[in-house]
Amino acid sequence: MNNPTLNAKSIGEFSRFIIEQKANMKKQYDQLLAHDLSHQQWDGCFQRNVLIVLEKTYQDALAKLQTLPFDHAGSTVNQGLADLTKSVLTVFDGFIDEFLLIVVDKHRTSCALSNFPDEHKPDQVYLSTVRSDIALLWRNFALDINAYFLDCR
Repeated sequence: MNNPTLNAKSIGEFSRFIIEQKANMKKQYDQLLAHDLSHQQWDGCFQRNVLIVLEKTYQDALAKLQTLPFDHAGSTVNQGLADLTKSVLTVFDGFIDEFLLIVVDKHRTSCALSNFPDEHKPDQVYLSTVRSDIALLWRNFALDINAYFLDCR
């Protein structure tokens, strides 16, 4: 028998976990940027650090998801996509845009990066490259979540 209440409760707990991660992501990014600047590794720091933080966040999110109880009895799969995967991925709506706004603002207000225009004010080409890399991370993360839910059926 399907228990949608259990699934909704677990997705709610997962959502709260992701909200909590936002502060951790900013802190982790700040630490990575400070390390780069102290070691004069500013070239590509925006791209490198965004990807490091997101990869860690996605790993932590998958690990958290795997600790939560889900009822798979009534779950469906449509074209290889588990319905629970869709519900979980919805938690991330706006997540990347919000993180990138914080990071870009950090770079634009950084006096230490002002001598490095590509890093101080990332242009649309640089942002597009970073977004492409993020899309690959996201794709792998979504596939990992889906594989987890399919394995649990």
